[in-house]
Amino acid sequence: MGKKETVHAPLTPAVLHILLALSTGERHGYGIMKQVAEDSAGKVKMGPGTLYGSIGRMMEAGLIRESDKRTDPELDDERRIYYRLTGVGRAALGAELKRYRGVVAVAEGRLAYAC
Repeated sequence: MGKKETVHAPLTPAVLHILLALSTGERHGYGIMKQVAEDSAGKVKMGPGTLYGSIGRMMEAGLIRESDKRTDPELDDERRIYYRLTGVGRAALGAELKRYRGVVAVAEGRLAYAC
């Protein structure tokens, strides 16, 4: 029998946005909130409750982890905790993007047929 394929459940919108924000590098909580707002052109505003609740669940699921490195205290608040994607998180993001591409392809096919 071949290699077992990991199945990733659909992600919540908050988790998807956090993974996208972390896909280009490590960020602290406020940095994640700012990136989510920027990525969504201001349409998604993630508050601290949603963010840190999601982060806790994501860490338990192994999607993200705290970073080992800290930013230079001269440039940033040394108390900030930075987060980074894990391999599992990157795979879950890839699976979700693939799922979205499939939905978009179906929708575009139906719109082309309807016109």
